Amino acid sequence: MSAGPGRLVVAGLGPAGPDWLTPEASQALADATDVVGYGPYVDRVLERPGLVRHASDNRVEVDRARHALTLAAEGRSVAVVSGGDPGVFAMASAVFEAVEAGPAEWRGLDIRVLPGVSAMQAAAARLGAPLGHDFCAISLSDNLKPWSVIARRLTAAAQGDFVIALYNPASKARPGRIHEAFALLRACQDGAAPVAFARAVGRPDERIVLTTLAQADPALADMSTLVLVGSSETRLLERPGADRPWLYTPRSYGAGR
Repeated sequence: MSAGPGRLVVAGLGPAGPDWLTPEASQALADATDVVGYGPYVDRVLERPGLVRHASDNRVEVDRARHALTLAAEGRSVAVVSGGDPGVFAMASAVFEAVEAGPAEWRGLDIRVLPGVSAMQAAAARLGAPLGHDFCAISLSDNLKPWSVIARRLTAAAQGDFVIALYNPASKARPGRIHEAFALLRACQDGAAPVAFARAVGRPDERIVLTTLAQADPALADMSTLVLVGSSETRLLERPGADRPWLYTPRSYGAGR
């Protein structure tokens, strides 16, 4: 970013270290005067001369976005950082919410969203190709939407035979929602459907557990876990000598029946 009018980018850092960071996002961080984000994500941006880091707590997304927009309006070059992809349950939407409700001049700012590797993509790549056919992503957090809406969407996705990626499956404040989600899914799907718990993909404490819908222990999930629930088509492909089989969903529906 060159000097001049303020700019704001919303950059995805990917699920883990610098190997998951896109060149575009890396360049934006190198050019920024200010980095704004949730503390653990800001910590992933290396300190350097001329860079001001603005870390904040979780669950203050819109306040964080307003702060970033204020800095940009003052002529700063601001990078708002998110883990994974900033457009998937992350900061990009919060920035545009703030723009919509904020001063008219914010709409004239140079705002760009830079994609990142999402947790769903990272988990799928580790597993094989579970997203090879139709899929959906659902956040189990009921902080910003009622549980009744989440339950309706889970049921519809299961009845529609989608592969389902579950974000924000459990936290200290809501440890039971993942158990309720599995109860709903078990009422709609075959218990033999593959399930993967992909925790901290790309980090030293990465852990992947493959099981079935009937046998899955929802307590394995925390906020660092991406849960993938397969469709009726998703299958395991055994690999001699490997720790676990590949998990994939064929591109053609019903081809193996």
